[in-house]
Amino acid sequence: MAEYPGLELFQEDRCLLVTLSLSGSRQNLDEVAVRAHVADAGYAGWALFDEAVAQLLAAWHHGGECQRLLLGEQRDAAFSLEISSDAMQVWLALTPACGGKTVLPEDVFLALGEAGVTAGVDTEVITTVCRANVADRVLVASGVPAVDGDDAHFELLVSDARDRSPQVNEHGFIDFRELGEIPVVTADQPLMRRIPATPGQPGCNVRGESIEPQPGCDRAFSDQLIGAYVDKDDANLLRAVFSGQPVCSANGVNIEHVLHLRNVNMATGNIAFDGTVQIDGEVLPGMKVNATGDIIVGDVVDGAILDAGGDIQVGGGVIAKASVRAAGSVTVRFVENARVYAGSTLAVEDSALQADLQANNQILVGLKNQHGKLAGGSARAMLLIRTPILGSATGGVTQLVLGVNPVLDAKYHDLLQLIEQRKVDEDKLDKLVKHLLKQGDKSGMLERANASWQAAIKACGELLPQREALEKEMAQMAAARVEVGDAVAGAVDMAFGKKLLRQRQSLGAGTFSLQGDQVVFADATGHAVLLA
Repeated sequence: MAEYPGLELFQEDRCLLVTLSLSGSRQNLDEVAVRAHVADAGYAGWALFDEAVAQLLAAWHHGGECQRLLLGEQRDAAFSLEISSDAMQVWLALTPACGGKTVLPEDVFLALGEAGVTAGVDTEVITTVCRANVADRVLVASGVPAVDGDDAHFELLVSDARDRSPQVNEHGFIDFRELGEIPVVTADQPLMRRIPATPGQPGCNVRGESIEPQPGCDRAFSDQLIGAYVDKDDANLLRAVFSGQPVCSANGVNIEHVLHLRNVNMATGNIAFDGTVQIDGEVLPGMKVNATGDIIVGDVVDGAILDAGGDIQVGGGVIAKASVRAAGSVTVRFVENARVYAGSTLAVEDSALQADLQANNQILVGLKNQHGKLAGGSARAMLLIRTPILGSATGGVTQLVLGVNPVLDAKYHDLLQLIEQRKVDEDKLDKLVKHLLKQGDKSGMLERANASWQAAIKACGELLPQREALEKEMAQMAAARVEVGDAVAGAVDMAFGKKLLRQRQSLGAGTFSLQGDQVVFADATGHAVLLA
């Protein structure tokens, strides 16, 4: 320990005092030396007063003296607790000891108890902080928040008639065999179960006080349902009043009657029905059948008009300039000199002769007849036309158009325009935000502008998956093809988009497709021939 003549340290209670008397020559002394001298004297860690140290150094260097100068003091560690306004959190701040006593975990526990904190105390954290002897702001107690209840919801127990649709296979084509039956329920059949709202779970703050949850919003079955009733023994169960098609609504199920008719003729008049129409026999010339659901005909559609919001099934043929149109799929036994349109798949079990066929997905001919043919007339499909025999040596020209879907093209064009507008909006808002950040937000617009910018980014991003889905669907159009199971005969005009092939030679089984800008025919062995 260095010797400094005339410099004496002594303690009174928790105070450190210094006396400097006149002496001879004095060694060099600075603040570092003072603090080292204090530590060597057994007062390490004590809090020294900066002004007192400066006063001592001035006296030392100018040959002065000091009498009982208060140089420092012994300080105990101190801590404070901060409780959040909602009493859900408690933070601990700890000031370290300066030569005095440290804070013990028991001290903190006692203070917490005195503050009314009885729940959610993290004893491990408190112990760690006390050992470290310093903490700016550490969370030491937390309450348990309440868990709000779940809203009431409904569980559908039957298939929804509006959800019925053909299934898409791994190749992107609709598999007609997986279409399934039209969903029908019987009287008293369970339709929907109501799952009541839950009250939630209460929480608890750090003072042990209970926090009540927000109960879930309760919803009852609709009181305007058609064909459904609430079970008298189970208030959460909905049953069918009568047989029909189930159609799910916001909080219930409506039952649409299936209209059963023997035939459609002058005796029945034209039919317009909100639901499904099932006709056991035939639809005679000049009659009209319009249904929002499906139309099922057991026999022939002869010169009549059918229009369905769902699917159409005809057990016989469609003949004599009849017109059949369905938003979904169409299946018929045969078509002759008639017009048939399908929103998805058009399936002809036998043959289509001198007919006008159109499907937004695919046309399948000869499903149940390996000698079925597509001859004369026209057929338009986006992805696929399949038939055992294409064309007729004795008939006129058979016209095929593939890879064209005006509805899809228009939808894609509109989406691109919307995305472009969203990008323009995004760029404008981006520039506005950057301008406000650079020039200053004197008008208080920055927060709103930034929020609008983020919303624009999100809106544009939400459109991109739609674009990708449409592009994927349109890309399938490039793979459009004509599959012939047996032979090509007679004159066939075939258009793949804008590429036209006038086929006049007889061919065997094979597939027509567009490769690049050329039409190629691959026979059953895989041998490919460039046709145009």
